[in-house]
Amino acid sequence: MVFLPVIPMDRIALNERKATGSTANISFRHEDKIYISASGTCFGTLKEEEFAVLDLKGEHIAGPKPSKEAPLHLLMYQKKGSGAVIHTHSFYSTLWSCLPHESMIDIMPEHTPYLKMKLGKVGLIPYAPPGSRELFGLFEEHMEGSDGYLLQNHGPVVGAASMMDAFYAIEELEESARIAWSLRQVDALIC
Repeated sequence: MVFLPVIPMDRIALNERKATGSTANISFRHEDKIYISASGTCFGTLKEEEFAVLDLKGEHIAGPKPSKEAPLHLLMYQKKGSGAVIHTHSFYSTLWSCLPHESMIDIMPEHTPYLKMKLGKVGLIPYAPPGSRELFGLFEEHMEGSDGYLLQNHGPVVGAASMMDAFYAIEELEESARIAWSLRQVDALIC
């Protein structure tokens, strides 16, 4: 198997509140294969042998059972040309995904310039149950015009050229959502 790209898994995992338990998934592309964390794995303890191997069409060709959300990752590779994809259920991003938004194409306010610099526009994907065909269909239907995504009432999906770029983007998305939520609370107190 291919060695995992160097990523700060401890920063993504529990101590940064980006992922808890076994609720997130991560993948990367190497040549003509996709390596995705197996179903039920934990970022904080993820090992090389806990990655499933898929071809570019999504066929499982080696390793353990892939995450049930592998089709989200595949769409990021096929439609966005990503080299790595991270999906978490991080607190503030998920919280922000639960609110009503005027635009589905870019739902994050620009309180700082960094989210646009690291990721771009963040679209909202309407709710459907995790791992469902309905979710995958909605994701594909609403990908256009956005660079990263919040699955409504679920969490973020971010792709980038490299694993580190995807990590920096999802970290910036979570921080931007935290700032937006905090400022929303301040506005509520002032009014």
